Amino acid sequence: MLIGTSWIFVSLFVLWSFAAMCFDLRQAWLKPLALVIFLAVNISVFVFLRKQWLRLIICFSTCFIVLLWWLSLQPSNDRDWQPDVSQLAYAKVHGDEVVIHNVRNCDYRTELDYTCRWETRTFDLATIKGADAFFVNWGSPWIAHTMVSFRFTDDKYITFSIETRKVVGQSYSAIKGFFRQYELIYIASDERDVVRLRTNYRVNEDVYLYRLAITPDRARVRFLEYVERLNELHDHAEWYNAVTRNCTTSIFAQREASTTSYLRLGPRDWQVLLNGKLDEKAYREGAFVGDLPFTQLKSRAHINEAARAAGGDPQFSRRIREGRPGFAD
Repeated sequence: MLIGTSWIFVSLFVLWSFAAMCFDLRQAWLKPLALVIFLAVNISVFVFLRKQWLRLIICFSTCFIVLLWWLSLQPSNDRDWQPDVSQLAYAKVHGDEVVIHNVRNCDYRTELDYTCRWETRTFDLATIKGADAFFVNWGSPWIAHTMVSFRFTDDKYITFSIETRKVVGQSYSAIKGFFRQYELIYIASDERDVVRLRTNYRVNEDVYLYRLAITPDRARVRFLEYVERLNELHDHAEWYNAVTRNCTTSIFAQREASTTSYLRLGPRDWQVLLNGKLDEKAYREGAFVGDLPFTQLKSRAHINEAARAAGGDPQFSRRIREGRPGFAD
């Protein structure tokens, strides 16, 4: 029994190690050589050795060497980035005044044809009113992209979208997201950019907007957590990971979210990892404003049509909220 269980673990370790070298070994000349040596050693173990434990130890050891190499790979903020992620947001806090630099405000002609503006915006923490959540379904019903938008007086919003930072010519791959292919980026953005991109220009993406049942004091704490993460990533790059550091697990890894959230979830909970149903979980625990049954609330939270009608209107944020449950103010 123990031998059988050990072989299952080692077999998965071998597959992971092979994939890690395929994806993350950057040197073109070294990759085929390393793969051949790795396969030759592990195949030879089965051909020439008869002792099961010795086979296990050697196979595990080769994979452990790969793991040590993989863990040594360092993320960087100095690469040939795509224009929409070329700048990292960062912030300065002076009492209640928060100045965020490199707020993204792209002007889109198509999904891939755009002009990016990087702006400096100032926010007064004394005027923060709350926060809203966007859930973006883009394929599987079990997977979604989540964004949080903080609102201030006078219909002033700032949205944070946690994404992969891609270099020129790179596209997102769910499989590659499990390896060290992308750096992590917190995009601070105007809603006309990060929301409208998903409603008006990308195809087959459905965006849902919910008002969070969160007090101004807690919204302030959460906002400052995002600001802190902006500065951390500006100073020290981190890897994105499809499980441990994605758009949702990163939120729940933040201190306030993990300790005082309405959602009794941790960053490794399956409903965070498979977050397509997270809005339903949030509804059951009272995280949203509105007293409708969930199916009705979600139907009315769908904003694609309203966003297309609003287009580039400076009142975009107000228009996508009009008439939705919980958005009376």
